[in-house]
Amino acid sequence: QVQLVESGGGLVQAGGSLRLSCAASGIRFRINVMGWYRQAPGKQRELVATITSGGAPNYADSVKGRFTISRFNANNTVYLQMNSLKPDDTAVYYCNAGAYTTFYWGQGTQVTVSS
Repeated sequence: QVQLVESGGGLVQAGGSLRLSCAASGIRFRINVMGWYRQAPGKQRELVATITSGGAPNYADSVKGRFTISRFNANNTVYLQMNSLKPDDTAVYYCNAGAYTTFYWGQGTQVTVSS
């Protein structure tokens, strides 16, 4: 059974920090890309950051310089360090893992940034 389990969301004041974690299990093939997406109320899900198995990151322009994605391949875990958070970062954050031809999603974790 494939599982992507996220943790680390919560409520934080603007300017604060949070660290999200996601552990993937049960995926048969090697995971190539892992990443984070987010969806705010009334908006489409959007890319936040991805990272390849080789460690190459990719960020949305809106989070560059504030968020850092990292990954530990040995246990299929991906992290998102979020600094200098803004109210616009408020959303449900979803973990994503791509293996072979399939993309898997976590259940999401709420991040709320108060002004």
